[in-house]
Amino acid sequence: MALKVGIVGLPNVGKSTLFKALTKKSVDINNYPFCTIEPNVGIVEVPDERLAKLSALSGSKKLIPAIIEFVDIAGLVKGASEGEGLGNKFLSHIREVDAIVQVVRVFGGDQIVHVHDSVDPLRDIEIIETELVLADMDTVAKAEHRIEKESRGQDKEAAAKLPVLKSIKTTLEAGNLAASAPIDFSSDAARKLLVELQLLTAKPFLYVYNVADVDAPLAPELETRPHVKLDIKIEEELIEMSREEAAELEIHSNLQGLIVRAYALLGLMTYFTTGVEETRAWTIPVGSTAPQAGAAIHSDFEDKFIRAEVIHWTKLLEAGSWAAARDQGTLRLEGKTYIVSAGDVIVFKI
Repeated sequence: MALKVGIVGLPNVGKSTLFKALTKKSVDINNYPFCTIEPNVGIVEVPDERLAKLSALSGSKKLIPAIIEFVDIAGLVKGASEGEGLGNKFLSHIREVDAIVQVVRVFGGDQIVHVHDSVDPLRDIEIIETELVLADMDTVAKAEHRIEKESRGQDKEAAAKLPVLKSIKTTLEAGNLAASAPIDFSSDAARKLLVELQLLTAKPFLYVYNVADVDAPLAPELETRPHVKLDIKIEEELIEMSREEAAELEIHSNLQGLIVRAYALLGLMTYFTTGVEETRAWTIPVGSTAPQAGAAIHSDFEDKFIRAEVIHWTKLLEAGSWAAARDQGTLRLEGKTYIVSAGDVIVFKI
């Protein structure tokens, strides 16, 4: 399971530079609006020290980490929901991602042109979120008529969806993100409706504050949002430096924090398989049963599941080998109802 994260924001706030630093790919970062028309896509490894330790234990030939797919989406502008700045095309790209990282300019200075001629992070956040809310309101309005009609026709599924839709509509009309609607998002009706509508503001959000000093405090209004602080210009410069040069200058990257936070946005976690051929990280939703976790490898691992041998990665390292863990009794046999824990090492029996 690969998590697809869209990088959004106003033009010239550092989106493409961040993408370049994350993916080490050369992209067009010219200093003018709409230099990114088609989204750039890059695969990023999720940092995980456990992989190397398990690989060393097993003498693995290959090491395969969990990954995130980052999508650099062109800058949105005020009026995007009505087609401004190629807005409809950009919004369609956002609709295809699982989570949203919104880059917000906090650093000052006039060397980089701001599309609104001044630096105001809260205003910029409001512009982006307003456009996404307006786009979602249009989506909800189109769905409302259809679902009301189906509900009057004794469609039980539509009848269950309708109050959920009404609650989301009220939330959007108040200028708030759909994710903040007072509904049970785990209910069948809500899950089916959200899959059907693909609402932009129902997606998880993480804010990346592009700052000139990562140690400087943020305004309280910014601090309360889920966020990561980055000096994106420094992150770009680090691409060209060796580790020795970076250490000599006493500068370090904060990108790992962003990658890990992005990975957690959708409630995902990692379990491992390890052996001579490979040690691999597998991505599954938190709360997955052992058969559901097996499906990440192959559907047969869920359909034909018998049992699983399970041990936490720390216990396996302590034991020194799979056989030793079995002898010590730290290796467990688990059945179909076992809920996998983050960091489990598993062998499936089918």
